[in-house]
Amino acid sequence: MSVPFLSFAAQHDPLREEIMAAIGQVYDSHYYVLGESVRQFEREYAAFSGVAHCVGVANGLDALHLALIALGVGEGDEVIVPSNTYIATWLAATFVGAVPVPVEPDAATYNLDPARLEAAITPRTKVIMPVHLYGQACDMTGILAVARKHGLAVVEDNAQAQGAAWQGQLTGSFGELNATSFYPGKNLGALGDAGGLTCQDAALAERVRTLRNYGSQQKYYNERIGYNSRLDELQAAVLRVKLPHLAAWTAERQRLAAEYDARLAGLPELILPRTAPGATHVYHLYVVRTARRDALQQHLAAAGIGTLIHYPVPPHRQQAYASLGYAEGAFPLAEELARTSLSLPLWPGMTPADLDAVCDAIRGFFH
Repeated sequence: MSVPFLSFAAQHDPLREEIMAAIGQVYDSHYYVLGESVRQFEREYAAFSGVAHCVGVANGLDALHLALIALGVGEGDEVIVPSNTYIATWLAATFVGAVPVPVEPDAATYNLDPARLEAAITPRTKVIMPVHLYGQACDMTGILAVARKHGLAVVEDNAQAQGAAWQGQLTGSFGELNATSFYPGKNLGALGDAGGLTCQDAALAERVRTLRNYGSQQKYYNERIGYNSRLDELQAAVLRVKLPHLAAWTAERQRLAAEYDARLAGLPELILPRTAPGATHVYHLYVVRTARRDALQQHLAAAGIGTLIHYPVPPHRQQAYASLGYAEGAFPLAEELARTSLSLPLWPGMTPADLDAVCDAIRGFFH
């Protein structure tokens, strides 16, 4: 049998009629930009996240970008970012003229290591941007302690961890502004690009609302240089249908991850995910590590099992950032993760037979 890396069928098929009805309501409303669906979803996602405000934007990268603009980050400033993240986190800093300053992760969780932060801080540092990688909450106590000590803002990149928590508080509620993505493959995914920002501060939320809409609160009157980055009304309608199901989908992801943990335990060449005390993990990705990663991926592909590598080239080694001058070995943990990490199939709706096929093939490879 074949097992795809990701399937939407089990999530989307039961909701098809409800989603189509929601899309139809938008169609019939004749109001297609920043209408009632966006307003309602912003209220509902803010409530879900335990914050006062949510601002819907076009995608997750725009959310990070607008957060930095709203916080006044600009030319010559520095933004601390993980060395092992998707390049969007770095791009947001570059877009505002700031320099991304990489910091290595905790080797056990792959999340930004608070103990390494202070060595990266300079007089130009303005923001720390932790990424809740693969769905596990960062150590926000440690990160916030460093940020408060040095007068720095925090912008969480919560694109992979909607519904995760650190010491009982949901991710996306710690920073001054927090960005998320609703790209289709995320735990809460739209049917196209979509994103959002969450925060407690009304003034910051209003600043982002203005920035996303050409710098305007009132049509044809522009208070600042802005952008066109508005959450689409149709995508907001879809997200409203899906949001009430997110908790159940998360529980299923966690159950599947526990099955993987139990069935893949004891393979000496395979490193399984670890969740830190105080953190919860919502398993946007179930990432294993092995020195034989490429051979394992090829073995699984031959067995009809889809996998992905997140991420094969760390940002400091991408051609896009060659100008920063980082040589190979500059960030050895990020490079080691890039060489050894493999994401296994995990999605709500995976069957016992799917799980059997993946685990049997992996155990067969190592025995």
